[in-house]
Formats: sequence, C-alpha cells, structure tokens
Amino acid sequence: MDFDQPPVVRVSVDRSRSPRPDAWPMTVAAVAQLVRDGLDLDPGVTFLVGENGSGKSTIVEAVAAAYGLGVEGGSTGSRHATRATESALGRALHLQRGIGAARWGFFLRAETMHGFYSYLEDNPGGQDPAFHEMSHGESFLEVLRTRFDSPGFYCLDEPEAALSSSSTLGLISVLHRIVEDGGQVLCATHSPVLAAMPGATILEVGDWGLRRTTWEELELVEHWRAYLDAPGRYLRHVLSDD
Repeated sequence: MDFDQPPVVRVSVDRSRSPRPDAWPMTVAAVAQLVRDGLDLDPGVTFLVGENGSGKSTIVEAVAAAYGLGVEGGSTGSRHATRATESALGRALHLQRGIGAARWGFFLRAETMHGFYSYLEDNPGGQDPAFHEMSHGESFLEVLRTRFDSPGFYCLDEPEAALSSSSTLGLISVLHRIVEDGGQVLCATHSPVLAAMPGATILEVGDWGLRRTTWEELELVEHWRAYLDAPGRYLRHVLSDD
C-alpha cells in the first residue's frame, strides 16, 4: 500500500447532491466534465488556466470547500464568512484523501482577502501583523510567509492579482518549497509567469471543458506573445471608434 500520497488524490461528485443539470454552475463545460468524469489530481502543483467565466475559480472554490477550507479564504476549519456566494458544487464533491498525507490546508482568494484580514483583527489568536496597514501586494507576501509554511493542501484563486512580476516569481519559489516538503497545490490563474512553473500540471479550461496541455500550447501564452510582439495590432481594435 502506498503511504506516500498527496493530500488529494481524486475529486468526484455525489450526483444525488449535485446541482440540477440546467442550473449554474452545471451549465459551465468544465464543471459538467468534472461531475461526469471526476478529476485525478497529480502530486505537486496543478494550474487551471482559462478565460473569465470558464469555471476555473468555481472548481477551485468547490474543492477548497470540500476539503474544509473557508471559501472566503483561510485555513482548515476557518469560520470566517461574510456573505454566502459560493455554488452548491462544493457540498456535492467527494475528495479521495491521500493515505498518510497532511490534513492542513489554506485557501488564498484574491477577491476576499480584505475581509479575511478584518476577521483576523477581530479574532486575534497569534502574532499576525497589521495586514490592513500594508499594501495589497505586501499583505499577500506576508500571508505566503506565515501561512504557506508546512506540508498540506493549498488552494489559490488568481493570486497574481496583487503581485508584481518579481513577486510572482517569489510565489513560484514558495510553491516549489511546498512541493519539496510534500504539499500539494491547486491554483486558478491568468498569469503566464506563474503557469510556467517547471514540473506543474496545466489544465486549460474553456468551452471544451478541461484538457491537459503544456505551457507552450496555452492560448494564454499565444495571445500574450502576440500582444507583446505587436501591441498596436490589438490596441487598434479596442481603441477604434467604429
């Protein structure tokens, strides 16, 4: 028996508890595929890369909820909550846990971190700094330093939103350390810098659902290369008065 497994081996769905097929988020191709086929999660880092509305954040949120992480950000068993906006998908997911793997986890969600910082201020329990007195990027880096410090399961939703290019490279270093220590990461991202992390699994999310691909084959990378090569070709269209 293999006792050297990642925190989450497979994601499947209890169809008796899943949302109606004609209701959101089941109408999103990637979610429908997850419900139909399930998803095997590789050890290490898995990136979900796709356009807005493709379902990548919905899947990360649902997996985080099924693991017991606060859907608005936080660690295992987090009680931080303001307004419930998450889909019902998380309640229908079943996670096959790795035998002997760590149970610790953390969900870093760019859009709700402000509320998480307020929660920490109102419920002091450690030596946390004054996150609200930092810039958005500085506070993210401090969360990475203080919360991403042990093996476990880490979910991230567009963490690059607050980070410069150099800080994004620093995030890659943090994720590499987590993997070296036996942890596992599931991350939704728009960042070609982050998605270039060596050894990562990349799932491209779109109208087709979920498909494994490489960094070089990502539509995201293709579009960024074309834009940086000749930005005027793109800007003529978006700035046109026609």
